[in-house]
Amino acid sequence: MKKIKNFDELNAAIAKCSKCMDAKFTGSDGKRHIVLCGGTGCLSSHSAEIKAEFEKIISEKNLGDKVTVNQVGCFGFCSQGPFVKIYPEDTLYRMVKIEDVAEIVEHDIEKGEIVDRLLYVDPSTEAKITKQDEITFYKKQVRIALHGCGSINPENIDEALGAGAFKGLENALKMDRADVIKNILDSGLRGRGGGGFPTGRKWQFAYAQPDGEKYVVCNGDEGDPGAFMDRSILEGNPLAVIEGMMIAGYAIGAQNGYFYVRAEYPIAVNRLKIAIKQAESLGLIGDNILGTGFSFRVHIRLGAGAFVCGEETALLNSIEGQRGMPRPRPPFPAVKGLWQCPTIVNNVETLACVPYIMREGVAAFTRHGTEKSKGTKVFALGGKINNVGLVEVPMGTTLRELIYDIGGGIPHGKKFKAIQTGGPSGGCLTEADLDAEIDFDNLVAKGSMMGSGGAIVMDEDNCMVDVAKFYMEFIYDESCGKCSPCRIGTKRMLELLTKIVNGKATMDDLDALEKLAANVRSNSLCALGQTAPNPILSTLAHFRDEYVAHIVDKRCPAHVCKNLMVYSIDPEKCRKCSLCSKKCPVDAIHGVVGKEPYVIDTKKCIKCGMCMASCKFGAVEKK
Repeated sequence: MKKIKNFDELNAAIAKCSKCMDAKFTGSDGKRHIVLCGGTGCLSSHSAEIKAEFEKIISEKNLGDKVTVNQVGCFGFCSQGPFVKIYPEDTLYRMVKIEDVAEIVEHDIEKGEIVDRLLYVDPSTEAKITKQDEITFYKKQVRIALHGCGSINPENIDEALGAGAFKGLENALKMDRADVIKNILDSGLRGRGGGGFPTGRKWQFAYAQPDGEKYVVCNGDEGDPGAFMDRSILEGNPLAVIEGMMIAGYAIGAQNGYFYVRAEYPIAVNRLKIAIKQAESLGLIGDNILGTGFSFRVHIRLGAGAFVCGEETALLNSIEGQRGMPRPRPPFPAVKGLWQCPTIVNNVETLACVPYIMREGVAAFTRHGTEKSKGTKVFALGGKINNVGLVEVPMGTTLRELIYDIGGGIPHGKKFKAIQTGGPSGGCLTEADLDAEIDFDNLVAKGSMMGSGGAIVMDEDNCMVDVAKFYMEFIYDESCGKCSPCRIGTKRMLELLTKIVNGKATMDDLDALEKLAANVRSNSLCALGQTAPNPILSTLAHFRDEYVAHIVDKRCPAHVCKNLMVYSIDPEKCRKCSLCSKKCPVDAIHGVVGKEPYVIDTKKCIKCGMCMASCKFGAVEKK
């Protein structure tokens, strides 16, 4: 495709590419189209090798003129991947293996017969489902930030154009800069990185600064344990984020944008590079874009995995080549940011929403959500949940809908205990909160936060003290050390939590932990330190009895904390088979084969659990 020089040529390219995409989905080109999930999760489960096998067999059967094979972004339903979808029938196969490829080609591609065993089976009805939209996991989702993910090839700009790429930029470039900002304000879009600050207001601050060098920065330093929203968006439709950055640049008067992305996301980084190169080749990035006089360049900087660099001022320091440590505020980045110039910092998901607003209109965005939280939110749903994956739901969706309708509930019939939202900076919500609507203000009011979108579900087998300790280990390790409340406070909080899980703490230690948490929250320099105590304060608010049990009773109610566990053998259930004794690595189990029940010497026991794992009769108990 030649360079696109004006709006007419852009619309002609979009029309041409849209026709090709329609042909792919409807089969009007007379071809069958095989698409495979190319997200990190599915690629780790050999999706690339599955694609290569399809290409090999199709070549051997001389079907190349009738069948295409392509890779797209994340389908979202990660626990059921790798996925293969076949158009125009829209048949979806899940958990596909390399050895399944020949069968799919022979039966589906050549004979038009669906391979039943690879279809998704609804767990409640046991019905086999052929189409993605009919699966319960997808029914309540609305894809705005995830637009194009799972349907377009992220390494092919033609397919992105066919899905409406750069139409939002066109609409923006036809407006005054102030009107673009007004559209974003009217949409109610709030920052999806965690803070929930109104995006339009942030742009206003930068716009109001005197003309001169300004910057747009995309925060792709996704560091929360269990979070993969931004990675999936960049992998699935990088051009949407680039377009959002360009619209922001036009609005505030910036000519340069920087992506700050974790180096641990090589697929996302590579696809981002490809997208930038392709857009540059078409003249959609560079000088005098679409003949409007607007010029914009896009740059990439790789983060080294420091969690603190998710904080915007630490991120700016890192881009400048300095140590990633937060700056005191004010001045805020919109006034003095990158190289002391006005800078807006938006995260990946926020920028991915911008083209939709400018393309489809404010009303299309605001029809979703609540009064104060408009649009949708992407969550990485993980932990003790049947349907692990990436979901995008309208603001106002309840936790019950998220966990049970979309997430499929808790595995093995276990009881729901809590959900941690907002990562280490967030807090726990319990069964009492299941009917709470998900939005920025509501979650904060309940002692948690939206955060970037990590949502970790826990069941009755989770120890909440251990959960708090896990997050504190992460936070302590990731503290930049600049301010003493965070540097020293996180270390001391971790020490106290360690005493509690080891059964060596007193109630005075619990009081000290609570006071210290409050002090760290009040006195730390940046948001990392200010929110560091949240996992402790949240679990104390809802599960204080578990802390007391660890301290007073020297017991872990969930049987998780190793130093508080005791293994024993029920003599009534023991079959005297000696298998547990044979598996014990420290010779702590004694009995007589076929004559005497076996007994565990608790002084020698190292609590490895091998006896329980090896017993076939449920005689070994953990208390």
